[in-house]
Amino acid sequence: MAGGSAKLAAAEAAALASVLTEPTAPTLPLNQLAPEAALRRLELTIVRRLEGFLHGDHRGLLPGPGSELNDARIYVPGQDDVRKMDWHVTARTTVPHVRDTIADRELETWALLDVTPSMNWGTEGVTKRDLGIAAIATIGFLSAKMGDRFGGLIMRPEELKRLPARSGRTALYALLRRMLLEPIVPDHATGPFSLAEGISKLNNMERRRGLRLVVSDFLTPGDFELDADIPPDWERPLRRLSVRNQVLAIEVVDRHELEFADVGEVMIRDPETRFERFVNTSDASARARMDQASAAQRERIRIALRRAGVAHIQLRTDRDWVQDIARFVLAYRRTAAILHIPPQGVSK
Repeated sequence: MAGGSAKLAAAEAAALASVLTEPTAPTLPLNQLAPEAALRRLELTIVRRLEGFLHGDHRGLLPGPGSELNDARIYVPGQDDVRKMDWHVTARTTVPHVRDTIADRELETWALLDVTPSMNWGTEGVTKRDLGIAAIATIGFLSAKMGDRFGGLIMRPEELKRLPARSGRTALYALLRRMLLEPIVPDHATGPFSLAEGISKLNNMERRRGLRLVVSDFLTPGDFELDADIPPDWERPLRRLSVRNQVLAIEVVDRHELEFADVGEVMIRDPETRFERFVNTSDASARARMDQASAAQRERIRIALRRAGVAHIQLRTDRDWVQDIARFVLAYRRTAAILHIPPQGVSK
């Protein structure tokens, strides 16, 4: 009884901290990101024919240790081996480039994690950012098999951090730990990277076909449009990404983004813009209008993801993400072939 009370108190403290102040540490420990026992009998069905040779369950000719040269890309200090420097491309472009090699692999999965300020919020003991990492962990354990590789991109407003793809459960744990320990982005941080730019970079940087995860709340700063016929700026890059890859869009939301609570007069502040406004949440009509606008916003996101031809999972901070993903996988295995028909009218 005492242990349960302590856990409840800790959850309430974490929820309060994420609402009243900017979070400074993860709200989920690493050992809670490995729901292997609950998902042992489930696996993601990889339906898109991948490039390369048949090795086990998937087809794949993906970057990794090998003798055959692959595409050149810009050198990332601290992440790339200088022994792989491509001096010919570097001399032509005057920008350091490295040359990847190709190894026969089964599947390569890349996860784009949005860690912009809007993801640092949560009222149920976990922030949307950490819920997104939990989703990446669950999908990683579901889809990983012998030889498969898992890599990540962390999208901050000022930069895009690339975590190289590696195989094995130990490497997956290391990637999750790196995501959890990523410094929290402060409110009102600015930079050149938006969700649309992050998706475009993911598509351009990782050219081999595979599984792609896009984890975000899909909210664009300053975009107050509610008309579902007007596409968000990230829709077209997502359509391009889905032409050559199997894409899962993981939308993370908080309960009180959808259902405004009656807490009296409060100031609503946007962590990504300078928008601030006092709202009387005790007014039933005001709450109804806010709930209606929030529902329209989420419906626009749902329709945009459907138009992009990607699979869509919505996870909430007040629900068990393992059960939600398990239900999705069971349904997804029956409908994946239809969901991932490449969109028409989008060039590769």
